[in-house]
Amino acid sequence: MQDDASSDLFGAVSPSTSSARRREAGGQPHVSFALVEAPLTPASRTQPLADRLRPRVLEDVVGQEHLLGPDGTLAQMLARHTLPSLILWGGPGCGKTTIARLLAARADLRFEQISAVFSGVADLKRVFENAARFQAETGRGTLLFVDEIHRFNRAQQDGFLSYVEKGTVVLVGATTENPSFALNGALLSRCQVLVLHRLDDASLEALVCRAEGEIGHRLPLDDAARMSLRAMADGDGRYLLNMVEQLAALDPDRVLTPQDLAKLLARRAVLYDKDREEHYNLISALHKSLRGSDPDAALYWFARMLEGGEDPRYIARRLTRFAAEDVGMADPTALPLAIAAWETYERLGTPEGELAIAQLVVHLATAPKSNAVYKAYGAARRLARETGSLGPPHHIRNAPTRLMKDLGYGKGYEYDHDTEEAFSGQNYFPDEMARVKLYNPTPRGKEAEIRKILDRQAAMRASRRP
Repeated sequence: MQDDASSDLFGAVSPSTSSARRREAGGQPHVSFALVEAPLTPASRTQPLADRLRPRVLEDVVGQEHLLGPDGTLAQMLARHTLPSLILWGGPGCGKTTIARLLAARADLRFEQISAVFSGVADLKRVFENAARFQAETGRGTLLFVDEIHRFNRAQQDGFLSYVEKGTVVLVGATTENPSFALNGALLSRCQVLVLHRLDDASLEALVCRAEGEIGHRLPLDDAARMSLRAMADGDGRYLLNMVEQLAALDPDRVLTPQDLAKLLARRAVLYDKDREEHYNLISALHKSLRGSDPDAALYWFARMLEGGEDPRYIARRLTRFAAEDVGMADPTALPLAIAAWETYERLGTPEGELAIAQLVVHLATAPKSNAVYKAYGAARRLARETGSLGPPHHIRNAPTRLMKDLGYGKGYEYDHDTEEAFSGQNYFPDEMARVKLYNPTPRGKEAEIRKILDRQAAMRASRRP
């Protein structure tokens, strides 16, 4: 690892800054910003194309204008000559490592990189000792870039705190996981979290054009295949350039169609971790699409989860919950259909059984919605906790013994089937409490009919009161 930022591949600092290298009061490193980047040494042709095209200055980074544009967060920090510790959160191939390297060069900081996958306590201790010694000798700080920082455990993350506070290192951590879940609060409180976007279509096209300038000719793709190439990258710039490198070796006179491209290249694997944030993001998207009565969006998120390797049984279980919670009595057939779809999958397996779950997705999305039962159940549980010692009224108690009959158990009970409309209108709440309305059916679907029945019964009940 080179100590001096001037030897970094991504740009050298101006030597005129050396006289300004001093430690500021309070232990924070003085950050002076170089305005001159030295030219790159011509890259070896054995280097991967993605490395040869790595940006040399921050202005060359594509797709992150919200951070690096004129009004971007990082641009404003650099304009103020401040660089706090950062957490860069974004998917693969969006520029996290490149931005960290270029920040070190621009801020005249020594660049040190470690990976949480391969580093342990001894490695961290060595990095901090080297940074402290370098600061004491030169007055300059160190930008410590930690790739996959979420893979450090809580104790290891706590090890950064004192060095960040003293200014021994400016920490820049990269993570593909939600920092709220992956990093502890003490570390997050000392860092600013910056979200990097997946590269959009325009940014991917800009990378393709740069690559064509590097290889010296246009890729042998028609317009549709070129668009398909960008779609296959799925927002990952590194993956795009790796595919371009494979295409660069083909005969430039043969123009490929999307079908040809699909035979030559593998589509990027879907980003999906079944035990991490993306898992919860996608199931939330599926739930909310169903609740919003959008069968097309619901089918899309269902397919996304399957493509990512999700267990269809998990999806079936969540859909069964949705049938009870969000459809409820507006469509009483939803819940048995959910159980039937689940059982169908168990009998048929993948892929045939997945069609039954897809049918369920469409049914739930197009069904009338009601959470009236869900709300009524919650209200009933709260009421039960408040009045849990009250007994049933005597007339609906069972009376299997003479003593119970003598005490009035069952006395005055009216058998509803013997009454008009099979409705007696008797009181079934404890005598000591007033009647409470818990279930309020909506005017949607089957509940509209239930609502009319309950309203008529309420009127009949009121008419028989003394």
